[in-house]
This record gives sequence, structure tokens and C-alpha cells, in this order.
Amino acid sequence: MPLQQNIDQDIKSAMLSKDSTRLRGLRAIKAALLVAKTEKGAQDVLTEEAELKVLQKLAKQRKESADIYQSQNRPDLYQIEQEELQVIEAYLPKQLDRDAITTFIKTVISQTGASGMKDMGKVMGIVSKDLAGKADGKTISELVKELLA
Repeated sequence: MPLQQNIDQDIKSAMLSKDSTRLRGLRAIKAALLVAKTEKGAQDVLTEEAELKVLQKLAKQRKESADIYQSQNRPDLYQIEQEELQVIEAYLPKQLDRDAITTFIKTVISQTGASGMKDMGKVMGIVSKDLAGKADGKTISELVKELLA
């Protein structure tokens, strides 16, 4: 079932159960998907990859906002961002842990013959493509730098 239909059904069930926290997160997802569909040059139907990118973008925004609110000592706003993040992450594929990412990067480095920081772009391109949706780009970048240094 496409993500859009899944979200619509989940919104209905959240409304029926009066779960305002979940409903707020689901509405944010639906709005972001609608914006992505209506962007200039976008197709009428989003691919799974495009949907995944939208969800990742939303999750990243929530994490950054939560960090800002926490540093500004605003627990009320921090809590809202964390709740929405949990709803969004429920629709994302399971994230790999640092050990699994490191193992994958080491494999790519040995396959490409990368030997230093000059090969970072080549390694990042392959790893980012293969781990799209399964790992955070920032984490990948940190680990590639660490392994190529």
C-alpha cells in the first residue's frame, strides 16, 4: 500500500482514538507529501524513494528543532518535537547501528581501493546510495572520514 494511503488510514484511526499527538505527526507527514507532489517538476505520484526522502527530511528537521529547544531550555517545545519525531520514525526503515555502517564502509573502501581523503567523494557516493534511508548522512560522513584518515 502506498505511503499516502497508509497515512490517510492512520489519520482516521488517530482521529477516532482521539490521539492528538499521533494525529499532529501524521498531519505533518501528509502535508510534506502533498508539498512534494505539487512541487515544480514533480510527478503526480511519488516514488518510494521520494517518499523516503520526504520522511528523512522531516525527521532531520524535528531532531534539529528538538536540539535547539533543549539548548534554549524549552522542555514544552522539545517534547512536541520528540513526539512528532517518534511518529515519523515509525514510517522510516530501521536505522543501522554504527558497527554495521562501519563494516559496510570498510567493504566499500576495500572494493574501490580508496586510500585517503582524496577518495572520500567516491566512497561517500557509493555508501550514501546503498544506505539511503538506513543511515544518517552525517553519521556516514563522520565514519568515512575516520576510516580514510
